Amino acid sequence: MDERYSRQILFDGIGAAGQKRLGESRVLIVGCGALGSQQAEALARAGVGRLRIADRDFVEESNLQRQTMFSERDAQERTPKAIACARRIKEINSRIEIEAEVIDVNHSNVERLLRDCDVVVDGTDNFATRYLLNDALVKHNVAWIYGAAVGSYGVTMTVRPHLTPCLRCVFEEAPPAASAPTCDTAGVIMPIISVVAAVQVSEALKLLTGQTASLHNSLMQFDVWRNEWRRIKLGAPAQSCPTCAQGRFETLEAEAADHTAVLCGRNAVQISPHRRAPVDLNQLAARLEAAGEVETNPYLLRVKVGEYELTVFQDARAIIRGTDDTALARSLYARYVGA
Repeated sequence: MDERYSRQILFDGIGAAGQKRLGESRVLIVGCGALGSQQAEALARAGVGRLRIADRDFVEESNLQRQTMFSERDAQERTPKAIACARRIKEINSRIEIEAEVIDVNHSNVERLLRDCDVVVDGTDNFATRYLLNDALVKHNVAWIYGAAVGSYGVTMTVRPHLTPCLRCVFEEAPPAASAPTCDTAGVIMPIISVVAAVQVSEALKLLTGQTASLHNSLMQFDVWRNEWRRIKLGAPAQSCPTCAQGRFETLEAEAADHTAVLCGRNAVQISPHRRAPVDLNQLAARLEAAGEVETNPYLLRVKVGEYELTVFQDARAIIRGTDDTALARSLYARYVGA
């Protein structure tokens, strides 16, 4: 018996055969914030052989209250979350393979990211990305585990394409922009993160070890402050679902264009250019020295220009802080980064 996983192997639900299957599995975690960092740590400690972690953001001081993978140094250096998480996982379990993707998950790359993955775990913070994941994973028949948390409330659901309802079966349309609370507007406490992530990881372990009879097969809702726990039993996939029933994957067919998104509650705009090419951060830093205060690390560049702050990643994506005006953000991007 492998001593490292000996207590897990003793558990009847996994055993030696299940542990072997975990070691041969690959899991994609999309989003490496509060939920994603706890998912990554738990799956790494469980011995999942390959983890692919995709996240577009960098570590900030406000993350440290609940995002367990990160340190004060990560926040000071503005380390990309995927990189900081991968580095920490290597300290936790050097046996497993880690792939860190500093990337904005969108229609142009989602199908590549899920390639060869056995299960996908949702650590995102927005419905647009979740609908994108849902379309891609139903199309490729890969199971995924939805999860969300804000305030003291959380929710999770496991999607097995064509066997259970998908996300669009249950939530036909995303809530209107700015209509739902976010962590930046309503806050969030760590206990609800831990609860949702724990259920998500438990479901992932069941899927990876073939213990599908033990899946909860419901939409699970929790409120750790109000002491509420509710399960809504799921039926069959909806016959009218455009994704499940009709095979329409609208989010994967989006026209190729620069993507601009207001980051709700952060007074910032993200710009993801359609035609991406690697950015030489050192050359860009030299070019921007006269424009303002410039800081760099191997993964990104940050420049303060007046009341605005631009963070430019290696893939030419940028986060412009100090405005939620997309036109102004595009202007700043064009002025300091280029077309």
